[in-house]
Amino acid sequence: MTTTLSTSFADLNLPKPLLRTLQQAGMTEAFPIQAATLPDALAGRDVLGRAQTGSGKTLAFGLALLARLDGGAARPKQPRALVLVPTRELAMQVADVLIPLAKSLGLWCRTAVGGMAFGRQSEALARGVDLLIATPGRLSDHVRQGTCRLDQVQFVALDEADQMADMGFLPQVREILDLTPRDGQRLLFSATLDGDVERLVKAYLTNPVTHSVAPVTASIDTMDHYLIEVAHEHKQGVITEIGAREGRTIMFVRTKHHADRLTKKLRSQGVAAGALHGGKTQGQRNRVLADFKDGRTPVLVATDVAARGIHVDDVSLVLHVDPAADHKDYLHRAGRTARAGASGTVVTLITRDQRRTVRRMTDKAGVRPRQLAVMPGDAELARATGARRPSGIPVAEHQPSRHSGAPQHPGRRAAQGRGRPPFGGRREPGAGGQKGRQQRPGRRPSRAHA
Repeated sequence: MTTTLSTSFADLNLPKPLLRTLQQAGMTEAFPIQAATLPDALAGRDVLGRAQTGSGKTLAFGLALLARLDGGAARPKQPRALVLVPTRELAMQVADVLIPLAKSLGLWCRTAVGGMAFGRQSEALARGVDLLIATPGRLSDHVRQGTCRLDQVQFVALDEADQMADMGFLPQVREILDLTPRDGQRLLFSATLDGDVERLVKAYLTNPVTHSVAPVTASIDTMDHYLIEVAHEHKQGVITEIGAREGRTIMFVRTKHHADRLTKKLRSQGVAAGALHGGKTQGQRNRVLADFKDGRTPVLVATDVAARGIHVDDVSLVLHVDPAADHKDYLHRAGRTARAGASGTVVTLITRDQRRTVRRMTDKAGVRPRQLAVMPGDAELARATGARRPSGIPVAEHQPSRHSGAPQHPGRRAAQGRGRPPFGGRREPGAGGQKGRQQRPGRRPSRAHA
């Protein structure tokens, strides 16, 4: 079923506390994927949703799971619902959206991801968790160690299923699903529904209702695509001028060493940039993302693996410093901009010898980019990207204070690498005075620390 339906959350038969929290966060109208899937998900049907990153999938499955959990109670080590995601960053961002909503219903929502203290996660699981957001590897570790059981998981959502397939996680996903009740409800969301994802659907979803609200190619309505040809000796100058533009920019490179080198070069020319890759600790990654979200470093230089799960609004330009490996990676990178109906620009830098290969890739992605040949300082480059001359004054390394981080606003908080409380490494609103200590569910006299 393909739909472009949009409607009010008030029309979707959600629990009143959820509606109030959504309204307080300024969210009243459902995105198409939410309006399409929520009625079936709330009715208990298995749902298969095809939608691109940035289309509102988190609330599509999150509101359904929380509404169905309403009124129940968690048991020690036995989550009642599970969200599986491919990366730590995506788990944190899903939690940022769902934790305030879960609190409104008196439910406990926690994360289980690698790179965080296993013991603290075990303690939180022992207290009881209603909704667990997890990466496959860390959840498998908890199951093997006996700190988590999945036999009471009645509701499962798989987010970014195609990315989990691309990253080789599907064997672990299958093992996890085999441990959950076969008659439980499954919600699967993916940008593509072919190959390994299709086999997963056939094996674990029962008569799913399919909803599709986005094409499998890149958006042509809200994105401007460019192929910009540069001579090798001019490439760094063009990159630096694009980095000096106004607004948030994500630059993609293929290796962590290139990410570090490029970030250093940009900062030396006055462009505040931060590098994000798999070689950084979780605390470092949290700080880089927090600085990017709040504008201290408006340029993020990232590898593909590290960038999976980055959901930051108001990214106005994506720059492929190194062309994407294939059309799927191109679409994933491009999806970091033009999110939630906003517009954005996607630029791929190429040298003469890369033209034919990149053209084939963009054709497969359904993109007809405009082609330019530029040098640093060209007016065409400025018109297409907003590029401008950098200050040339080196940017000092940012030293985060105890209270540094992204601005707080409803439904979202920047993950921070300091003072990690149990489960997920983030302080929640109101938890500072308790140093992250939590009370047991049922035992819930105050939800301020949930």
